[in-house]
Amino acid sequence: MKTALICGVSGQDGAYLAKLLLEKNYHVYGGSRDAQMASFANLDRLSIKEKIKLVSISINDFRSVLQTILKVKPDEIYNLAGQSSVSLSFEQPVETLESISVGTLNLLEAIRFSNLPIKFYNAGSSECFGDTGSEAADEMTPFRPRSPYGVAKAAAFWQVANYREAYKLHASTGILFNHESPLRPERFVTQKIVATACRIAAGSPEVLTLGNIDIARDWGWAPDYVEAMWLMLQKEVPDDYVIATGKTHKLREFIQVIFNSLGLRWKDHIRTDVTFFRPTDIAEGYANSSKAQKELNWVAKYSMEQVAQEMVKAHLVKTQV
Repeated sequence: MKTALICGVSGQDGAYLAKLLLEKNYHVYGGSRDAQMASFANLDRLSIKEKIKLVSISINDFRSVLQTILKVKPDEIYNLAGQSSVSLSFEQPVETLESISVGTLNLLEAIRFSNLPIKFYNAGSSECFGDTGSEAADEMTPFRPRSPYGVAKAAAFWQVANYREAYKLHASTGILFNHESPLRPERFVTQKIVATACRIAAGSPEVLTLGNIDIARDWGWAPDYVEAMWLMLQKEVPDDYVIATGKTHKLREFIQVIFNSLGLRWKDHIRTDVTFFRPTDIAEGYANSSKAQKELNWVAKYSMEQVAQEMVKAHLVKTQV
């Protein structure tokens, strides 16, 4: 049996990845800054909390990282930790850079120091690319990030690439485009839309206030994407991969699908507010994940419409329980 350590196990991707690895008969350790006090609601929601060994690890502290690695001796480490909100990164740029970039560096250096044959996955982001216009970004597209979050993820990406080349670590980065699920917290716009639309459908008189609804993104299904993470670490040779559906939609299309599924006219319940606009933002995001399709035999199973509908269904079930 393989052993995996997931840093950031309490988040959306961490929870789905833990579930996948348990199904593949892994021993799964879940890392959190304070495993005794942290909320693991997502693990409870997937009914897997009791099957995971929870450990306290602060990836911003090298000693904490090294002690954990030497204790667990994992075959695979998945780095999904760090500040995960693009909008929040504009308010907390220092915390964002430290939690993502310094945390990744500590993990890489601790793996090197341990001299254990650990395979390492790093959660990259399409935010690294910035605004590529109508060009579909692939692994060779230059980085021009437009947010503190994107800058931090770009730094982490190059750290991983450097350790792979200089120290021969089996280290890979998945450059993931937007991926959603019912486990998203409401600070993410997709879940905010779902939760508000469901309340309106139940009789709430509120109006959904959003920023720029003309932005366009490639939205996928989170459980699909964690499978790609696992596939990367099963390759003999480490590498970086863009993970996406290849289909881009405007936010207003996502909104329309959600409201339509509830029998509502979205234009009757939406208003935009410029104070919700980000200082700098990506107008449109397009992706080319053909390398992952070819080398990992991975393809996204869910469309944006299916993702939106599944999120609505799950929210309705959750609120009825």
